[in-house]
Amino acid sequence: MIPVKIQKISYHHPNRSYAVILKEIEGKRKLPVLVGAFEAQSIAMAMEFMETPRPLTHDLIVNLINGIDGKLSSVKITKLEDGIFYSILDIDCDDIGHREIDSRPSDALAIAIRMHSPILVADEVMREGVLLEDELDEEIQNEPEIQLLENQLQKAIDKEDYEIAAKIRDKIKEIES
Repeated sequence: MIPVKIQKISYHHPNRSYAVILKEIEGKRKLPVLVGAFEAQSIAMAMEFMETPRPLTHDLIVNLINGIDGKLSSVKITKLEDGIFYSILDIDCDDIGHREIDSRPSDALAIAIRMHSPILVADEVMREGVLLEDELDEEIQNEPEIQLLENQLQKAIDKEDYEIAAKIRDKIKEIES
């Protein structure tokens, strides 16, 4: 398994989705994993250490793992089949032992970043799914992280959650400067 980190989130125009770019920690290869808008926003919020007044779904999962005194040992992206990535949450707990829980990679990444857990990619997945730097630039149109935050800001305003909106606004200003 190859250790990777989340390098950035980019907008993927053809599918109107987002790509989480995973980069080898000790290498140059990058692996784009397509995720939905909600998951992209959740990952972006965790990357920016933004807190919400109530737990989001991924926060709830983190709370459940912590609530059973468990540890997310790692997230493993194990397979790429017909363009679909497969992953598992590798959880250890004194009471229930070791468990490998099937997960969508988008959810697994959102949980891993919250729990500061390693993200690992199977060798064959990295070889099959990796794009060269030039291909990556052509394939994925970079949308600034700011766009994700602006979308989240609008949702907070629509819900009249002005405390969260102010935090998001401040983060946008920080990025812009």
